[in-house]
Amino acid sequence: MLGAIAFLGLQAANGQHLKLQGNEDESMFYAQTKQVNQFFRRFNNEEDLKGERYNNKPYRRNDKTRVKYLERLFDNETSTIDDQLKQEFIDQVTNKSHPEYLEFKGGDWYAEVSANFLYKGREEPVVLYMQIQKENLGSKWDILNVYFQPYREMFNTDTTRKENFLHPLSHEIDFMNLHKVFDDPSTVEDYTYKGYSPDYLTLFLFEVKKGFFTFETVINETFHFYQIDGWYFKLSYFNRKGYNTGWLISDLHKTTGNEKEQFINLISNE
Repeated sequence: MLGAIAFLGLQAANGQHLKLQGNEDESMFYAQTKQVNQFFRRFNNEEDLKGERYNNKPYRRNDKTRVKYLERLFDNETSTIDDQLKQEFIDQVTNKSHPEYLEFKGGDWYAEVSANFLYKGREEPVVLYMQIQKENLGSKWDILNVYFQPYREMFNTDTTRKENFLHPLSHEIDFMNLHKVFDDPSTVEDYTYKGYSPDYLTLFLFEVKKGFFTFETVINETFHFYQIDGWYFKLSYFNRKGYNTGWLISDLHKTTGNEKEQFINLISNE
C-alpha cells in the first residue's frame, strides 16, 4: 500500500459546542453523537445517554435498550431512508440469536475525506479514500486512492472505444511507427493493453513529491460501512440544533451480489 497519513480528525470539535442553559440544552448536548468513535459505542450500546460507558455487563450491548439507541442514530430530519427498511436493519442487528456490532478494527469501513489543496497555484478539491489498517499492536489510516477531477479529464478510461492501434507487423519495421503513439498525446491511452486503468494515487503522490500540491484544509468527511452482513450505510455529520445531530446514518440500502467488492475495487483502483 503506497502512502500512509495520520487521519485529519473526526470533526470532534468543529461547530459542536452548545450553550448549556438549562435541562433542555444539556439534554441536546448529550443527545448529539459528537465523535465517530462515539457512534460505534452507541451503535453497540456500550454507553448511556450521557456518554458514560457501561461497566456492568447486563447493560453493555443489551439489545433491548439498544433498539432505542439505533433509532436515534439515523438522520431523521433530512434523509429519505424508508422507515420499513430502517426497521428491517435494526431488527437484523439486534436479533437475539445473532446480534451484529460494529468493530473499529473490523475492516469493511472507509473514510471519504474531501480536502482543499493548492495545485500549481490554484485552489482545487481532492477526495482521499482511506481505510483503517493494522500496524504492529495498533492501527493507522492509510490512503487507498484519490479522486481529482483534472486527472479524470486527462485520461480516457473508456477502453472499449480504442480507435488507434499499432499494426501487428510493426516489429518488422523496427517499430518505426511508434511516432503515432506520441504525436497526439490525447489518444495515447488507445495504445495501452485492454483493461488499462490509470493509477491516480501514484500520479497524485508523484505530483505531491514534485511540490505541485500544497494541503490547505479538510472540507468534509463521510464514512462508508459494509460491516453489517448484507447492508451498506453512509455516516455523515449534521451540525444543527436539536436532538438529532452529530454523526448519523444518512443513507442505507441492502447490498446485492458483489456490490461491496465493486466499491472496494473502485476506491482502491484494482
